[in-house]
Amino acid sequence: MNSNNLPMSARRCAVVAAATVLAAGPAVLAGSVSAHATDDTAEQGRASAVVLRTGLDVSLLNKTVNVPLAVSLNEVSAPQSAERTALTARLDGVDGGKAFTVLGAEVATARATVSATKAEGYTNLAHAKVHVPGLPLLSLIEVESVTSKATCEAGKTPVATSNLLGAVTVLGKKVTLSAGGPTVVNVPAVGEVRLDLSKTQTTSRTAAASALELTVSINPLKLNVAEVEGTLTLAGATCEAPAVPATPEKPVADVKPQGAPAEAGLAETGGGSMTPYVVGGAVVLLAVGGGAVLAGRRSRG
Repeated sequence: MNSNNLPMSARRCAVVAAATVLAAGPAVLAGSVSAHATDDTAEQGRASAVVLRTGLDVSLLNKTVNVPLAVSLNEVSAPQSAERTALTARLDGVDGGKAFTVLGAEVATARATVSATKAEGYTNLAHAKVHVPGLPLLSLIEVESVTSKATCEAGKTPVATSNLLGAVTVLGKKVTLSAGGPTVVNVPAVGEVRLDLSKTQTTSRTAAASALELTVSINPLKLNVAEVEGTLTLAGATCEAPAVPATPEKPVADVKPQGAPAEAGLAETGGGSMTPYVVGGAVVLLAVGGGAVLAGRRSRG
């Protein structure tokens, strides 16, 4: 009994071992494919543009009433492209309960566009006047033409530009602005305005531009009828570049053996992805079978 059972047991072990090798092959192959899988969803770009943005605090009657003057005109943002062209921005409740016009212009365009390879913000403002409470007849600032543009292309250096053309009038005074530093306009019994011209900033993937930034401190005639303090931005634009699309890997060309021709069996079937596992199973089967034969001979001896 022992002489018959031992070879049978060995043969069963060989079959199981070979099957294990063959079954493990596809699993190992699948694991290899998963490890090399990549997420080809590229990050979208972003862009924004705004004609006017204020962050002002309006204090009435010796600061007994505080009204935040937070206004934005034609503020747009993307991934999805957008454009606005409203020509006035109004605020309620700060001028005796009546609507108060903060900005009026002949042209006021803000545009944000995003594609797979480029994001861009653009603002154009022409013949514009900005007013604040307490100065119903005197403009805080008047400009003829200002533009800002921020362009971010995938894989390229972002670009930010701002241009101011024509005259600029602040609190009734014509001023000459310099890109080298701020310009301060002080009007007695009215207030003070500090102007920064054409601020731009870029990084490896982002850009931002604003044509004019004003820091305002207004108290007309020191009567405390309307004290206005804060900041104001004209013609702003920003962008963030889309991620650079991943370059697909080129398939490796098959290397044909040189020299002697392949054997007939290999020439017909080829070397598939399962070949290493089949060979491995055969080796295990051969080794275990040989051990079983040797053990049987010793038992009979």
